[in-house]
Amino acid sequence: MSNSTELVLPSNVIICEVAPRDGFQAVKDWIPTEDKIAIVKKLAQMGVQSLEITSFVHPKAIPQLKDASEVVEACQDLTDIKLRALVPNVKGAERAIDAGIKKLKLMLSATDSHSISNANCVTEEAQNGFLPIVELAEKRGVQVGGSISVAFGCPYEGKVPQERLDQIVKRYMEMGVAEISLADSTGAGNPKQVYEVLGYLRNRFPNMLFTMHLHNTRGLAIANAVAALQQGITNFDSAIAGLGGCPYLPGATGNVATEDLVNTFHEMGIETGMNLDTVIGVAKKVKEMIGHKGASYMLQAGPCSTLHAKPKSQKKVEK
Repeated sequence: MSNSTELVLPSNVIICEVAPRDGFQAVKDWIPTEDKIAIVKKLAQMGVQSLEITSFVHPKAIPQLKDASEVVEACQDLTDIKLRALVPNVKGAERAIDAGIKKLKLMLSATDSHSISNANCVTEEAQNGFLPIVELAEKRGVQVGGSISVAFGCPYEGKVPQERLDQIVKRYMEMGVAEISLADSTGAGNPKQVYEVLGYLRNRFPNMLFTMHLHNTRGLAIANAVAALQQGITNFDSAIAGLGGCPYLPGATGNVATEDLVNTFHEMGIETGMNLDTVIGVAKKVKEMIGHKGASYMLQAGPCSTLHAKPKSQKKVEK
């Protein structure tokens, strides 16, 4: 038996910035299209490798993202960053591809209750409706990633059985989808649960790429990210300033803040390819631009490396 106490974790991770989609959809006041584009360009300066730029949903569903095509078309010069967009149906996929998107992300709920609230149909029906999207993407040379919302807990049904996730992943594989985002949409998951669920899924589906989409509703997003790291997960979603929240989930709050996630990984010696000071600066600027309070420890306290001035004098302790 080894006496080593060293925790073996991945040396590098990839963070996908989702503020332009998940973050903006939670903002009620209209963000002008030119501001959205300017924000995306600022996000691109952080060293991020992947960016979820928008969602091609019906404008009536999420009015904030009705300018999805304009935003994507204006950001085609960001050739060093992989841009992806969320799509609910074939029409949305067609709009996304025509605008220049090279990677689509499907939106699916783990439970029927949330699926009815979010997509107006049960999970199986929603997932079966993805096949035409996958076929279209294959014809157009575009990648497709899957997702499972409320994967670690549903506000209507509680904990999601592993067998349910197993069933959904199997169907994705049958469609030819090789990447799935597991979303803790209401921050219901805990580190032990995340570790066990990922262990189960990675053992059952060793060729599937699982990524994590964490919300900090109950303050456990960072702990859950570390649990995912322990299972070898290297792809994470986050949003600067902790922006975000699903409009179809009771009590939903923002994503884990990008600056908090980057700080955690860097403190643990894990490389992200991003500059923390730059990320914090962008988060502050975006927060000011859209007037959304967000939730970020880095914006409140700053990184541990930021030291304060020492006291000029100290009173002598009398013996």
